[in-house]
Amino acid sequence: MSDSVRPEIIAFRELETLVRHLGDELAGFRRRALLAEARVRELEGQGASPVMQQQRELSDQVTQLEHENAALKGRLDAATARTKQMLDRVRFIRQQAQGGGER
Repeated sequence: MSDSVRPEIIAFRELETLVRHLGDELAGFRRRALLAEARVRELEGQGASPVMQQQRELSDQVTQLEHENAALKGRLDAATARTKQMLDRVRFIRQQAQGGGER
């Protein structure tokens, strides 16, 4: 540039170049944001797919069945303990009856 160019014109051209580069960067960021948003919508759409819904339902059913199984095991253990107590009583009564008849 020659010395005859005024400093404000030089500053204006530099500013114009910076604004153009900034606009280009902004356009790039906008493209990336739009692509990312489209990808998020696609993934969210897949999350609502019937297969995903079935998987969630099956997972919920498995959890429910596991809880029910644990409750049934508890009931079975309690019934086993009561049965053992009754069997011990029957043995005791049988021993008492056999011992009482021998006297």
